[in-house]
Amino acid sequence: MRYIIFILVFIILVSSCKNTIKEPIDPDTYYTCSMDPQVVEYKPGKCPICKMDLTPVKKRKGESQDELELSEQQIQLGNILVDTIRNGTINDQLILTASLNFDQSKLYAVSSRVMGRVEKLYFKNLGEYVKKGSPLYEMYSEDLNNAKQEYLLAIDKKNAFSSQAIIDFDQLIQGAKNKLLLWGLTEMQLSELANTRKASPITTYYSTAGGYITQLDIREGDYVMEGGTIVKLADLSTLWVEAQVYSSQLADLQENSMVTVQLPDFNNKEIKGKLEFVNPEINQATRINLVRIPIPNPGNYLKPGMSAYVLLKSPRRKSLSLPIDAVIRDGKGATVWVQTGKNTFKNLMVQTGLESDDRIEIISGLSEGDIVVLKGAYLLHSEYIFNKGANPMEGMKM
Repeated sequence: MRYIIFILVFIILVSSCKNTIKEPIDPDTYYTCSMDPQVVEYKPGKCPICKMDLTPVKKRKGESQDELELSEQQIQLGNILVDTIRNGTINDQLILTASLNFDQSKLYAVSSRVMGRVEKLYFKNLGEYVKKGSPLYEMYSEDLNNAKQEYLLAIDKKNAFSSQAIIDFDQLIQGAKNKLLLWGLTEMQLSELANTRKASPITTYYSTAGGYITQLDIREGDYVMEGGTIVKLADLSTLWVEAQVYSSQLADLQENSMVTVQLPDFNNKEIKGKLEFVNPEINQATRINLVRIPIPNPGNYLKPGMSAYVLLKSPRRKSLSLPIDAVIRDGKGATVWVQTGKNTFKNLMVQTGLESDDRIEIISGLSEGDIVVLKGAYLLHSEYIFNKGANPMEGMKM
């Protein structure tokens, strides 16, 4: 009985040892998933993503580890397109968000020269256009009426005592006239006053500037002090385009350089302008600066507050460039595929620079004359992972 038990235990141990022996791993074979080619294993099993059985893939003999060889059919189906890279020109374009604003040098304030009560306003609404020289308001002022009487009195005294020239009445008349002129009366009003000899208690004032009303704080019946603002006007014949610029972008700006202003509200109409002002102070909280471009506004069809874009282009320079789709970029860097032989391709890491429209500058990693894959780079990338079982960017350094 003891011998029988010993033999049974020995058989069980031998069979368990055989079951634990692993199958030898073929170094030229790996396993991947046809649905998820990024999954690479070196033993049979199931895909951890879709749970399908992994497919064995044999590595091609005679093919370099960092190269990928395709068949003619694969190239046709993948629409692989290659071309020889050559030197060309490229320039950068900076797009700034902007808005239209009043030209501050063409804002005018019409103020009262004398204290009094506003009896009548000829313009009562914001946005109304006032022509220069148009009647603006009527005022009753005791001081102004007294000055009118002094002017008429000086004229009457000159006429009455013209034969007795003890007092220089011309000087008195001129002094009274200058006082009325300083208080806002016109030469025409003074001539009419001298001819009619009637001083009306109500005086009409005329606008000394033209423009659209942007501020009107006075109402009929209000008293206004000397120097008080009656109305503020804005001339819209020119406007300021004010754009926000981050401090990191200031190096790309040059004062007096020509720029293009694009107006989205007018079907992206473009107007050429000159960068005339860059604010010397940066906002500490936002790190944003302000630049200004004056533009003409014929017909006053542009309005303050409209949005705009400012386009700044850097000078063109010679450089190697490729279509943007030819460059594969991720967190590790940028790579391109180059053709090294018939139907054979290799992945190279490159350093990129400027981007303009649909092209990107290649600073290093390629030389003039290299044959680069322009279309199908992403398909080559996926095919490499499927066939090689690794990412072509692994181990690359610039």
